[in-house]
Amino acid sequence: MGVYLVSVGAGDWLDDEVYGAVGRELDTALAGRGLPPFVCPPAAEFRAGSGLNFEEKMYRPISGFSEFCGELADGTLEALVGWDVLLPVGLDAPLVLPVECAYNDITAVGDAHRALAAARRLAELLALPPGIPEHCDNLEISTWFAEHAAAAAAASPGPWTRDLDVAFYAALFLRAAEYALRHGRPLTYS
Repeated sequence: MGVYLVSVGAGDWLDDEVYGAVGRELDTALAGRGLPPFVCPPAAEFRAGSGLNFEEKMYRPISGFSEFCGELADGTLEALVGWDVLLPVGLDAPLVLPVECAYNDITAVGDAHRALAAARRLAELLALPPGIPEHCDNLEISTWFAEHAAAAAAASPGPWTRDLDVAFYAALFLRAAEYALRHGRPLTYS
């Protein structure tokens, strides 16, 4: 059990019982901003184990990460955790939809471009080491931190080693934003 950050395929995005209401409200909000509707790529293009899905478990405490980002006072915290759905759509401000999602009574929609810029700044600030998996369709980041972080810390010491929970979430949100933009798919919590 726990909270997972996962990609959403077109089948689920269009399904009324899953994300259909979010998709309809989102398209209305985007139209109100003069933007086209969001189209999730067809699920047939994605196969499990192909590196084309995203799934990571948020098993580490996030409070230190939130505190660290909040101290930066540059919008990093909002860009990385201020959403329930992360979209590969440029937004001038986050959207709040009057639709219930997995963990909230409303759905906050974030911009993967903003998240990526914030995550890159954070990765640079922390000097994240090389070797953190780029494709995350089977808990690869979680596994890397559980099995390889100690060896990586010895080989690549730096600010990232001061708090592995902070480094974990910095890597997770970096790879999530990269994924959303690379594949054009939304991410959400489940």
